Amino acid sequence: MDAFFASVEQRDRPELRGKPVLVGGTGPRGVVAAASYEARKFGCRSAMPSAVAKRLCPHAIFVKGSFEQYKADSAKVFEILESYTPLVQPVSIDEAFMDVTGSLGLFGPPEAIATQIRDRVRSELRLTCSVGVAPNKFLAKLASDLNKPDGMAVITPENLRATLDPLPVSRLWGVGPSAEKSLHRLGVRTIADLHALPLDVLRSRFDDFGEHLWNLARGLDDRPVHTDREAKSISHEHTFAQDLEDPDAVRAVLADEAEQVARRLRRHARFARTVTVKIRFGDFETVTRSHTLDAPTDRTDTISAAARALFDQWARAFRPVRLIGVGVSNLTDAAGDAGLFDADESEKRRAVDKATDAIAAKFGKRAVQRASAIHKLPRHGAHGPGSDTPPT
Repeated sequence: MDAFFASVEQRDRPELRGKPVLVGGTGPRGVVAAASYEARKFGCRSAMPSAVAKRLCPHAIFVKGSFEQYKADSAKVFEILESYTPLVQPVSIDEAFMDVTGSLGLFGPPEAIATQIRDRVRSELRLTCSVGVAPNKFLAKLASDLNKPDGMAVITPENLRATLDPLPVSRLWGVGPSAEKSLHRLGVRTIADLHALPLDVLRSRFDDFGEHLWNLARGLDDRPVHTDREAKSISHEHTFAQDLEDPDAVRAVLADEAEQVARRLRRHARFARTVTVKIRFGDFETVTRSHTLDAPTDRTDTISAAARALFDQWARAFRPVRLIGVGVSNLTDAAGDAGLFDADESEKRRAVDKATDAIAAKFGKRAVQRASAIHKLPRHGAHGPGSDTPPT
């Protein structure tokens, strides 16, 4: 969706159309949650402090916003997507991947399906969206950004090199500022430059990440589109090669796991009421404890605080830990009473969550971490994948 929150406000309030609109708080600690394209021309962007946005665009109009309205519109968008294929993978409240391979006989080629979706979103919701059509998720995401707003781009094997080669390497998934600087030192500034490097050179410089870059430079990505919107619970676990004997190291892992769980909740527009911590000690005794929150949430800080409090119940009699996991359950489609924009502090924390989600989606989940997760985070160990319990 194009500038989703701001576009909804401009749709519902005609006096805002064509004007720079910022969704967020105006208090001393206010943060921009979304910026209209008119505001983006002045350098305003999401997750920016409101005070900075005001300096960049003094005539911008601030709007508190309504998460319930955004959520309702998001649900309608996903209904449209799922009318073409059940293989819809939400990335966030306003973005998704679709695999339409099995739908071509019913609805025509991918370009026709993309056009139908854009037309329906425009006619049924009076909003615009941008669509990328490509053989895989990496290329589809890249294509969706090429002709924003209200555009469509198609990447095929025939135009792959013409599309990728001129782009800066920063457009590749996982290439953040640090990796970009390292590539620049190798003389690599465009995807064409990267495409010219042999695999062994990239591996020697970047290890496994070098192979990742080599694949992306060729437009290769084998990640499937998967759906788990109806999961009854979401969890993330780590099993360690050596038992952890430092409680602070365990807390750091918990913070990281809470981040991953909360991010998956937000990706699927779900909220959780119950937080569970699972621990397996060095002697293989496994115990769990749960806490039910006052209201459903998808916020990282709330889930992390609950997980830490549960762990601290064990900390006084700490024993070496072999496995630690964080899970959430009692999932719902509705948030609790504390709405998205009820207070500046809530806005700020949600804007941080949104910004870190965007960075993780583009550069990988390790590209941004909270300080609580970095502190004493173990460098070695076997990491078990999170799991979603299927509906029963």
